[in-house]
Amino acid sequence: MATKNLDQRGRITARVPQPVVAELEKAAALVGVTVNQFVVQAASEKARTVIDTFTRIDLSRRDAELIAGLLENPPAPNAALKRARQRYKRAVANDDPDSGASGSSRH
Repeated sequence: MATKNLDQRGRITARVPQPVVAELEKAAALVGVTVNQFVVQAASEKARTVIDTFTRIDLSRRDAELIAGLLENPPAPNAALKRARQRYKRAVANDDPDSGASGSSRH
């Protein structure tokens, strides 16, 4: 029976100016790793930072308290929300994806 290789690897090739190569070699030597290990670790750290920056929502204390208050005591539904709820119920009951329950809206 074949075993799935859990340590599959990809390859990334980059052409960089010689001064950058020298800089990377010096930095890698200072921390005692290969240039490849250094580049992979640095790129991975940067990738995590970018992903975190683009996927995290930071709120001020005031904003967080406002949202918590709305979750604990939501406002009453307005007329537009009530109409949307009725359209959704009709669409689900009729199994009709074109009747407005698909998430599209008119603006």
